[in-house]
Amino acid sequence: MLITPPLAPETRSIRPGFAGWLAAFCGLALAWGAVPAAAQGKLEAQYEASLSGIPVGKGGWNIDIQDDVFSAAAAGGTSGLLKSFTGGSGTGASQGRVVGGALVATGYQASTTTQKKTEEIRITLDKGNVKDFAILPEPPVDPDRIVVTDAHRRGVWDPMTASLLRVPGTGDPVTPEACHSAAPVFDGRMRYDLKLDFKRMETVKAEKGYKGPVVVCSLYFVPVAGYIPDRPVIKYLAAQRNIEIAFAPVAGTRILVPFWLKVPTPLGPAMLEATSFITTAQPPRVAKTQ
Repeated sequence: MLITPPLAPETRSIRPGFAGWLAAFCGLALAWGAVPAAAQGKLEAQYEASLSGIPVGKGGWNIDIQDDVFSAAAAGGTSGLLKSFTGGSGTGASQGRVVGGALVATGYQASTTTQKKTEEIRITLDKGNVKDFAILPEPPVDPDRIVVTDAHRRGVWDPMTASLLRVPGTGDPVTPEACHSAAPVFDGRMRYDLKLDFKRMETVKAEKGYKGPVVVCSLYFVPVAGYIPDRPVIKYLAAQRNIEIAFAPVAGTRILVPFWLKVPTPLGPAMLEATSFITTAQPPRVAKTQ
């Protein structure tokens, strides 16, 4: 969703801004295969990020799934005392078509701004294959970085669409089976796999909006290419077995989205959690007749 998360592999330090947590949310959150989605729905959500219980960021995430197109957009930034030291903000968006009930992304854009620089990433996709991508300004070449090949950019998800977990079947989508998944992700810089395992069921209650069950999954990060193997954060994330993510449903669809994400860090537990989670089903559009 948003690029350069504080827990993402390419950071040398951990910056706990919301733009980062929401990026980790989507960069570490998942989508898993072209499984049909049912009907249409919308989500308007607000999230808060914290580190060791201290609020460090806020942001919002809107998703709109229609019968033939979809879009998702997020924006956020650091807040509180942290803003005075490491102020940052970010935006991210993806859009695409709904084909046979599956979400097929055609484009992804993200921008992050810190005290030092602004970076933009753009990816164009065609049926899961990267047609074009760019990072502006173009980063320097690092000989220690594992090269991302053309093969690595085929059959992948962008980070934003990869946050939409599609569940097959006709029953309640919030079930343990939702966690039996894995996804290949390309974020413009790195190619990595994300894997889920079922952990438990819980009930959540947002300050505004959703109250009900979530499915909690263990989340595993597997770097593939585009990273520097000796980076401590890469090693730390790849070795983690205690990352958890909880998924809640988008009304009117078989899509689940993250409600909260918990990540252990050397600075204490990091948490991204929805404070407002308003989701509504939308009736199918009726074709106009002459």
